[in-house]
Amino acid sequence: MKIGILAAGITPDALRTQYPTYAEMFVQQLTAIDPTLEFEIYDVRLNNFPENTTSCDSWLITGSKCNAYDDDVWILRLCDFIRAVDKTQQALVGICFGHQIIARALGGTVEKSTSGWGVGIHHYQVISKIPTLPGITDIAFCAFHQDQVIQKPEKLDVFLTSEFCEFAGLIYQDRILTFQGHPEFSKAYENELVELYDGVMLTPEMADKARQTIQEDNIQNKPLMSWVAQFLNA
Repeated sequence: MKIGILAAGITPDALRTQYPTYAEMFVQQLTAIDPTLEFEIYDVRLNNFPENTTSCDSWLITGSKCNAYDDDVWILRLCDFIRAVDKTQQALVGICFGHQIIARALGGTVEKSTSGWGVGIHHYQVISKIPTLPGITDIAFCAFHQDQVIQKPEKLDVFLTSEFCEFAGLIYQDRILTFQGHPEFSKAYENELVELYDGVMLTPEMADKARQTIQEDNIQNKPLMSWVAQFLNA
């Protein structure tokens, strides 16, 4: 099974020597779960796209600092590619920006949230079944976003929600799976992001609150990444 990773963003320069890129995070963690998986990384933000949807068996779109509602050439091209993947009925996973751009491409709406930045560990209500977490009703993992899906595509169902983010997880059958949060982020990496952007994009109050959640709350990354691996390999 060959997974195509559409890299829409990259680790900030200041953290590059300590942490892998976002695409590499997925390669490392998914390989640890299923060593039979193969990967091809396409840096779509540099307009490096696959020849067609059949270049890989299934697809994953990473996070990005870019806005999914912008009309840059590569973003519009990515929307076209998402629609093509949907037509071929291949599995598609989206994370943060990936979650948002899939929603946009399939008819939803993404905007800068009036609720502000969502950072640190966020808890979400589980409103439909997560196979790797049977019976769970609350799940927590890292978030780092200001934009949100405010209107979901009709075909996608909600499986995660919160007071802060109504459409935090979207799914369509066994073909499309998206998360607003970051199941690939460790608490250590999330803390580094908070430190990096404290006083820049984040107010000191936002950063302090985020650091507190990172210190106190547990995250359920492994079961979520196991689900991603199963979903892509179905």
